[in-house]
Amino acid sequence: MVIPAPGGADAFVRREFELTTPGSGEVLIRQTAVGLNFLDVYHRSGLYPWPVERDLVAGSEGAGVVLALGPGVERFAPGDRVAYAGPIGAYASARTIEADRLVGLPAGVSDEIAATIMLKGLTAQYLIHATFRVERGMTVLVQAAAGGVGLILGQWLAAKGVTAIGTAGGAAKVALAKSHGYGHVIDYSAGDFVATVQELTEGKGVDVVYDSVGRDTWRGSLACLRPRGMFVSFGQSSGSIEGFTLGDLAAGGSLSACRPTLFHYIATRAELESRAADLFSMIETGAITPEIRQRFDLNDVATAHTELEARRTQGATVLIP
Repeated sequence: MVIPAPGGADAFVRREFELTTPGSGEVLIRQTAVGLNFLDVYHRSGLYPWPVERDLVAGSEGAGVVLALGPGVERFAPGDRVAYAGPIGAYASARTIEADRLVGLPAGVSDEIAATIMLKGLTAQYLIHATFRVERGMTVLVQAAAGGVGLILGQWLAAKGVTAIGTAGGAAKVALAKSHGYGHVIDYSAGDFVATVQELTEGKGVDVVYDSVGRDTWRGSLACLRPRGMFVSFGQSSGSIEGFTLGDLAAGGSLSACRPTLFHYIATRAELESRAADLFSMIETGAITPEIRQRFDLNDVATAHTELEARRTQGATVLIP
């Protein structure tokens, strides 16, 4: 599914391409499932720069089966089940990709789960282990707790003995987040989440806020932090943050802020394999139970984008080529 030029969800068109023989270090895979993420919306709209001038194939995570190997690839064999998070180009039934971006899938992780967990699950992994390393006994706030990353974070934080406070919009999403490890979930559509967080923490604030919402929540997120706490902005589903200054960090109590990106945390083969192994282990032991709440044919990706942008989706969404 191709986007000829940046635009809305109606920009997608279906195109047929000849499969190419994988080059040196590349693998040709038949894709069985593709993940949907807000990152795809940023690419489609042109908010994030394109790697090509036109005819972009969006999508940054998927899973499938190895069809052919290029010269020099020894890590995989035809028939192997594999998955990836990046590079862009997932909205297709088949693709070539660099072998060092692929990870093999264990038997306990299905293709559909892998396709929807690679980007979101690896994001959750690095956020709580590297960007800000949470420890047992800490208290954290997660904005959009009922989203794809939010549901994974809630379960992982609970397994680590961390008190997780989440925000979500509406009773259904609040209930969903509560069933995924959150000790407290605040309906931000019904009142001031800052006041509730301060009440829950007895005025101390939280150690860290993980915020993927952006424009609508960043000021409140800062107000929820304890002195010397960290604001982690890893997305902007409501729009880009505007008006932020370093003075806001000083006024909040010598706060820290970070805008991390997954691909800087899996840039090396060693980091990718380590973080993926940690994620797959959490799934296989049952500590994390990924939930696919929506399925769309890849041809209907425009509808999937519309539902995602309108915040009518819950948890993970998979696209089936």
